Amino acid sequence: MDSKKILKKVLVELSRIIIGVTFTFSGFTKSVDPMGTTYKIQDYFTAFGFEAFNSLALPVAIALCVVEFSVGVFMLFGIYRKWTSRMALLIMIFMTPFTLYLAIFNPVSDCGCFGDAFVITNWQTFFKNIILLAAAIVLFFWHETITNLYTGKFYWLVAFYIIAFGIAFCVYNSNVEPVIDFRPYKIGANLPELISVEEGKGDVYENVFIYEKNGEKKEFSDDNYPWQDSTWIFVDRINKLVKEGEKPQITDFEINRLYFSPDRKEIEDEENITSEVLESSNYTFLMIAYSLSEMNETYLSRFEDVNNYAKEYHYDFYCLTASSTTEILEWDDENPVNFIFCQTDSRTLKTMIRSNPGLILLKNGVVINKWPDIRVPAEEQLSAPLDKLPLSQKIDTQEQNKNTMLVLLSIFFIPLLLLTSLDLLIFRKKQPPMENSKKTTDNINS
Repeated sequence: MDSKKILKKVLVELSRIIIGVTFTFSGFTKSVDPMGTTYKIQDYFTAFGFEAFNSLALPVAIALCVVEFSVGVFMLFGIYRKWTSRMALLIMIFMTPFTLYLAIFNPVSDCGCFGDAFVITNWQTFFKNIILLAAAIVLFFWHETITNLYTGKFYWLVAFYIIAFGIAFCVYNSNVEPVIDFRPYKIGANLPELISVEEGKGDVYENVFIYEKNGEKKEFSDDNYPWQDSTWIFVDRINKLVKEGEKPQITDFEINRLYFSPDRKEIEDEENITSEVLESSNYTFLMIAYSLSEMNETYLSRFEDVNNYAKEYHYDFYCLTASSTTEILEWDDENPVNFIFCQTDSRTLKTMIRSNPGLILLKNGVVINKWPDIRVPAEEQLSAPLDKLPLSQKIDTQEQNKNTMLVLLSIFFIPLLLLTSLDLLIFRKKQPPMENSKKTTDNINS
């Protein structure tokens, strides 16, 4: 093999790894949290004036996750090389100019290409896509040199399994909490620490004084403003950002408690209890229902049981929602459950837990546990104080994530290894000489 062929092969395999790994990782991280991807797509719909299509965001999100994951794995395994290369190039031809537009005009803060697992800026996303586009072009022209791990006759079965796994994984994660939580509200998170920035590491501002003299305005700092010179007339004072610092991981977290009238027919007052909730050394249950009108009420009785349990053992229980006061009053009138209602930002609630409703357990501002509606503790599980129940036991999230990844890898790769064995036993032993085999594979790829 001459040096040109070696260079070509190295370039193709490098491009194949870049495309395969990036697409697989991106598809997986979004598939872990399809509801998060759904909200990001809704952000795009809103930014471009397509709010009418918000109801389609979930199926679009699942389709996007499955396509991206499948193209990445297809590329790594070298199956349907011609069509996979075409699909990768088509995606990058669309995404590269699109992310350039996002970088220039910034209609959304980040593209969401890696979900919450790895957040990058719009400009970083564009430069990443430049590299991916170059790799996709290489693979488009030289797809026939990509190494394939299966014979052509087994492609369809491997492809079917990969796509089926992607769909099943997305559907499962859209009905429960993400199997791996990359959000700032994950179990074990210390919310007070994530809401603030360490002193001296935040944004740096300075006072700017504006004075006017002889019709001319001039800016001064704390050190040189002419407070003793009567010829200068004070106009204004502003805080000017001089250095950007670290940003808190959690913003817009605010809990406003609503106080009902004795007959619960109107809301008489409200109070910001954010600090009270985050600083409480008592256990606090937060029922998260970002929209009462869209809430799934199948397991509502379980939330009632938890509320009654909290009252019995003197724990706090609040229902956090982004619904309007009118909607809250209407829902409360139809469902006499006597929850203590609080209003919180919709996006914050959707980030805290994907299920509508869901339940979070806090103590000292630390997330002790969280449950989607389908897994909220039933009445028979609430038989003693929380300290004596497994519900409040500390969870090692790192160990849990490792175990989860091992299970996922086993579920994904064991069937593929079996298919590999069958492929070796059935087809590869029957392969014709090299020249005829290459023609057969090329015909399948075409």
